[in-house]
Amino acid sequence: MAQRLAERGSHHIVATGITPSGEFHIGHLREILTGDMIVRAAKKAGLEAELVFVVDNADPLRKVYPFLDEEYASFIGHQLGSIPAPDNDGKPDWERFEREGWSYGDHFLAPFLEALKEIGVVPRLLPNLEAYQTGKFAPAAKMACDQPEVIREIIERVSSRELPEDWFPWQPIHTNGSLDGLTVTGYEYPFVHWVDSNGDAGSSDITKGEGKLPWRLDWPAKWGFNNITCEPFGKDHGAAGGSYDTGKEIARFFGHEPPVPLTYEWISLRGQGAMSSSTGNTVGPIEALRLVPPEILRFLIA
Repeated sequence: MAQRLAERGSHHIVATGITPSGEFHIGHLREILTGDMIVRAAKKAGLEAELVFVVDNADPLRKVYPFLDEEYASFIGHQLGSIPAPDNDGKPDWERFEREGWSYGDHFLAPFLEALKEIGVVPRLLPNLEAYQTGKFAPAAKMACDQPEVIREIIERVSSRELPEDWFPWQPIHTNGSLDGLTVTGYEYPFVHWVDSNGDAGSSDITKGEGKLPWRLDWPAKWGFNNITCEPFGKDHGAAGGSYDTGKEIARFFGHEPPVPLTYEWISLRGQGAMSSSTGNTVGPIEALRLVPPEILRFLIA
């Protein structure tokens, strides 16, 4: 891998990225530790290399997970970086959210970062929601919204799946904060116009991050403005026609080269399948560190 990176230059940024939808588990460590190994190998080969961790806190809450109170039903579709964290009873902790801005994403990210520190990994954090709000996605979003037919052709051809007729390369956000249930009715830069299921209409400004790019565009867009040159990812993204395959072409449409990839296998629990933050089928990194020393955990996972 270090040799492949050397062919692209002497300075590298290795990206990892995870959605903080629930408790982080040791399966997530595989992504971070794989990235850390690439950085170490690159440095050993005389290259400059840095590890970054993209926190996908612009992703929405998909459903009320088993560890959440039903009060979270009102937050389905809202971005994880903009809703309150759960308290010990799984209820929204409004007091801390209003006092400190402590979000759902922060709540699940913090213990994972502590575990990484124990293992000796301290990546530079790149919160995705903040990137949207500060306009970093705006140039790519404009290109996609100006030429939606080009993006549609790439995704349909490479993934061999047909997109819905009303698909648009920007997911606008409702005035109530939700990304769900909106149909795009038009586009006039910088506004994406929409209507909700009740017939109420509105507009979202792509330059202010009022919404987000769908995943297959979000990923290649941030490769560009974050200057990513290498990224490890799970086998789902690396499958034929998967998001890396479409991402390669979309990245070049945006005007930059895709990163050097490294696909890894998931970590599963015997008899229970792949670990999942959203279902609670996990073994947390802190739990694992209580059982084995950091260097052993690093060896076993990476």
